[in-house]
Amino acid sequence: MKSKMNQLFDDQRNIHVLYSYSGTKNYIDQAVSYIQDGILAGDYVILIENERVYRAIHKELSTRLTKKQMEFVHFVNNFDFYYSSGSYHPPAIVEYFNKTVQPYVENKISFRSWAHVEWATMGDPLHLISDLEKAVDEAVNQLSFPLICAYEAERMPDYLNTILMETHPYVLMENDIILSEQYQPKIDVK
Repeated sequence: MKSKMNQLFDDQRNIHVLYSYSGTKNYIDQAVSYIQDGILAGDYVILIENERVYRAIHKELSTRLTKKQMEFVHFVNNFDFYYSSGSYHPPAIVEYFNKTVQPYVENKISFRSWAHVEWATMGDPLHLISDLEKAVDEAVNQLSFPLICAYEAERMPDYLNTILMETHPYVLMENDIILSEQYQPKIDVK
């Protein structure tokens, strides 16, 4: 039986999802399921993750997928990704992302992405996250690919939660994807 998430991705490719997770085990289970489902659906998966969690995800995936299927997973270190310019700078992050997905887009290769967003501290100005998530939402719509942005629930102040609900049209809750009632799509002014 096809998961509700995969059915949604079959119906519509430009899906930008917020996943506010609690607990490492739940997180790894969700990431592994998303990656496995994507590969079985014929997608490459760009996994933006920290090294420690990636090793756990890789270990679990290697028990479920063949060596050939594992080649569909493209690991990107999330620290390098988010701090490629030396600080959390949305234009540099978007540039890094565009460079990462360019071969898939140019060669018309189907892909999906999972991005684990985390900080050592919440010292970065939270408005930068809004800027980044708006740019990412636009990229998802232009390039037509599914993306799950994972944030640890207990490290999300109310202000950040509001920003994320406004910049993600979908929210992953357990094994269900729901529409965000707070989502504010970009309005093109012509």
